[in-house]
Amino acid sequence: MISVAIDGPAGAGKSTIAKLAAKKLNFIYVDTGALYRTLGLAGAESKADIHDDSQLERLLQSSRVELKYSGSEQRVLLNGEDVSERIRSSEMGAAASEISAIPRVREHLLDMQRDMAKSNNVIMDGRDIGTVVLPNADVKIFLTASPECRAKRRLRDLEAKGEAVDYDEVLQMIIKRDYQDSHRETAPLKPADDSILIDTTELNLEQSADKIISVIAERTGIKI
Repeated sequence: MISVAIDGPAGAGKSTIAKLAAKKLNFIYVDTGALYRTLGLAGAESKADIHDDSQLERLLQSSRVELKYSGSEQRVLLNGEDVSERIRSSEMGAAASEISAIPRVREHLLDMQRDMAKSNNVIMDGRDIGTVVLPNADVKIFLTASPECRAKRRLRDLEAKGEAVDYDEVLQMIIKRDYQDSHRETAPLKPADDSILIDTTELNLEQSADKIISVIAERTGIKI
């Protein structure tokens, strides 16, 4: 099995680019951020205090998070309900950043993520895939872009979902998320020592996916 770890900051296009690359390679795409967003949604709906150990443990034990696939399309289920669209709001992004900083939460999801890589050719994206989740991945990529570029991309995504936001608000959200993710004590966002840096600021979606595919082919010897 071939495992590809893609890490990077919020708004770098990891999910969209990794999903397209996985489809072209016929790999399984695993969006680990969706898992944290889903637990963030569960916490928000239950009004649990995630910083209270007992309430957090009850939340984790009562929240069944699953990834389902139709071809290469990933859907996320919370206690049997498809929440794939609901977790994509800016609020759930902030909730994911907060809950993902808790060591117990990361521990809770770790085995699920690793098991998927054991039985499938995967492209897995997140913020600590190459450093923590899949430290022995065949290919490690750190995907980034300028904060301004990432804010513009995220703005387009949110507007397409009908959210009323402005550029400055999204940019500040990106900058805040970068700081939180890179300064958390548990599994902070940082490139793995052996990762390949890819900056997509000047690349479109197809170019970014093709760049990733070329790196995977070069590192693994697979035919494309």
